[in-house]
Amino acid sequence: MLPKLNFPDYEFRFKKNDKGGLMIFDGIRKKFVDLSPEEWVRQNLVSYLFHQKHYPKSLFSLETGLVLNKTQKRTDVIIYNIDKKICVLAECKAPNVKINKSVAEQALRYNLVHNAEYVILTNGLVHVYYQIIDGKPQQIVDMIDYK
Repeated sequence: MLPKLNFPDYEFRFKKNDKGGLMIFDGIRKKFVDLSPEEWVRQNLVSYLFHQKHYPKSLFSLETGLVLNKTQKRTDVIIYNIDKKICVLAECKAPNVKINKSVAEQALRYNLVHNAEYVILTNGLVHVYYQIIDGKPQQIVDMIDYK
């Protein structure tokens, strides 16, 4: 049973993998991926940003690599604008992981590389949104709609 998250209900496609584990169809990567708690949150966030905030699927990139302090990392969700500049960075955590200062610092460190205008932190239950203004994160109430 998948946990109920603080998102609207969306329709997802599931199947079993060779080991009997559950997989979910990722409409961005166009393939089934193993369904971890973090992946459940990521798929719900992507659906929210697509259905409610109207971000086109063609602008999303999931699990994008980056190098930070000579260490390979990955960003959960990136959304580009039509000029191919990153405008949104999202960090997804499993529902049992608290969205706290440590999670915010991680996402904001990643954003030093990506330089997105908006940063989202979510565990599916709690969502925190920042707008980066003059290099400083300012918490905002909700994510803006796609323009």
